[in-house]
Parts: sequence; C-alpha cells; structure tokens
Amino acid sequence: MSFEIIKRDTNIDFVGMRKYAYVLSAALLLAGFLSLLVKGGPQYGIDFAGGFNVQVKFSQSVELDKIRMALDSPALTGLVVQDFGDVGDNEVLLRASFSEQSANEVREAVESGLESAFPGVTHEIQRLEMVGPKVGADLREKALEAIFYAVLLIATYISGRFEQKWMVAGLMAAGLASVVYVLDLLNAPTSLSVIVATIAALVLCVVLRLKYALGAIVALIHDVMIPLGLFSLLNKDVDLTIIAALLTIVGYSLNDTIIIYDRIRENIRAKVSPSLDVVINKSVNQTMSRTLITAGTTFVAVFSLYIFGGGVIHDFALTMLVGVVAGTYSSVFVGAPILAFFKPRIDLEERVEQAAA
Repeated sequence: MSFEIIKRDTNIDFVGMRKYAYVLSAALLLAGFLSLLVKGGPQYGIDFAGGFNVQVKFSQSVELDKIRMALDSPALTGLVVQDFGDVGDNEVLLRASFSEQSANEVREAVESGLESAFPGVTHEIQRLEMVGPKVGADLREKALEAIFYAVLLIATYISGRFEQKWMVAGLMAAGLASVVYVLDLLNAPTSLSVIVATIAALVLCVVLRLKYALGAIVALIHDVMIPLGLFSLLNKDVDLTIIAALLTIVGYSLNDTIIIYDRIRENIRAKVSPSLDVVINKSVNQTMSRTLITAGTTFVAVFSLYIFGGGVIHDFALTMLVGVVAGTYSSVFVGAPILAFFKPRIDLEERVEQAAA
C-alpha cells in the first residue's frame, strides 16, 4: 500500500481559491518589482558587475569599522566590508567594484592594511576573486538569455507533449529567438529584448491557444521573479551561483507542473466530470500527496544546506528554499488554474478528440 499524506478522495477547491492566490502572488511580485525598479535592477555580484571579493579569516573577532578604516586606500576604493559565515567564524568579506588594480595589488593592499592596523591579530586570505567589467557584462547577458531560452524551450515541449502542437510551438519559439537575436545585433539592451520577447510569448500563447504552455510560462516567470524580488529587498547580490539556483528552480517547478498536467489530461480522457473546474480540482487533489512529499524532502535537504553549508553556499540555499516553496505553490495555484480560463474551448476540443478516437 502506498503512503499518502493527503487521501486521493480529498476535495479542496483550488480553482475556487485561485483569485486569492493571484492576489497574493501579485502582491509579492509587485513588492519585488518596485524594489527592483527603485534600485535600478538587481544588485549584481562581481560575476556580473565586475570587481573583486576577498574573504579574510581572523584569529579573533574584529570590528568592521576598524577594518574599513585600516583598508582606506586608493587601491581599495569603494570597499564594502561585511560579516561572512556563521557567528564565531571571525570571517569577513571585502568587495568592491572593479578598477585598474591587479589581483596582486589588491592582495598587497589588504595584507599591509590589516597587518599595520591589527598587529596582534593573525589573519588569512582564504579567497580572492576578480572579474573584469567587460567579462561581467557578457556573463550577465548570457545568464539572462539562458533563463529566457530555457523557458521558451519548456513552452515548446509542453505544447507538444500535452497539445500535440509541435509545429505551432516550434515556429513561435524560433520566431521569438530570432527577434532576440536581431535585437542583439542592433545593440539593443539584452534585458529589454528578453522582456519584450517574453511578453510576446505570453500573448502568442493566448492567441494560438497554447493553454498548457501559457500556464507553465506564467508559473515559471512567477518562480523566477519571486526570488529575484526577495534578493532585491534583502540587498543581496545576484551572481552565477544564483542563476544556477534559478535554473534549478525552473526545472523543479516544471516537474511539478507536468505531473499535474498529466493527471488533468488523464481525467479529461476518463470523463470523470463534464466540468473542467472539477477535473482540475480532482487532479490537483490526487497529486497533492506526491507534491507535498517531494517538496518536503527537497525543502529539508536544502534547509540543511542553508543551516550547515557555510557562507559560500548560503545565498544559493536561500534561493532554493524560496524557489521550492514558490514552485510548489505556483504549480498548484497558478499553473493549473490558468487552464480554467480556456474552459469552453478545452471542453469542446477534448470531446472532439475523444469522439475521433
């Protein structure tokens, strides 16, 4: 006998609660969007903005203000000093935007400044990373394009997998990818190109009635924007590690969404009810036990990384924690209920397919 947290005959009205879910999602997204707008976008780490990070470990606790005064030199202009790791680790992270100094110059400036200011305290430079501004800008553009193309290819797969519209979805994806490519050739900002293409993708999904793809895209955008908004509110840096976490979240959320979509399609074919709202609710309820078990075990594993993984992996684990919750929520309250907006045509199309079979 299989173990179920929630019984298969549970009847929670998820479709009926979608308006409240949309209001909650809109509020969270709006808060993050306003924060991003006020701050002029995400706060990029050195991977994207260019600059250097220096991780220093001291033999005892040292005040951050004294470190700032000790390292006030032309080679370390605009230096930001912050605690790093757990309390008691006595580690600090030094970071600043890139200028003309080399890695050796940065290291020498840090060493000499700390040795003169703290003669009785030993220290060790455990990590020194530097990225040039041109490389950072290129990485930022490539990361943004990676997320966009991942979502676009997922939409193509969803349309082909559940609606057998491979040709239509493929043409849409090729057209949107071409638009982004042409705009890049015209030196248009990559962020603007991706935003315009994403909006166009949503509009085309509605016009072409790619209903499953629309639900998946909206859910994935939801799952990416919530962690980005949270990082903006918390003044945390977005770097390659965070992009890796966001792409992982996209795959995790998609897996949940596909499971629910597959059950919806099975229940439509099984004619469990003439009402699409009932079919959606029944499908989500039937898969809820599996969803909670998967999300719960993933959450525990990522939470362990967040608590015990140390400062290096802290932001990655935080992104994954938020993403697991947002991904599970969006699959149930965003991706599936969106199908209800296409109710008249879906019912008609499925009946035609069943009659032809």
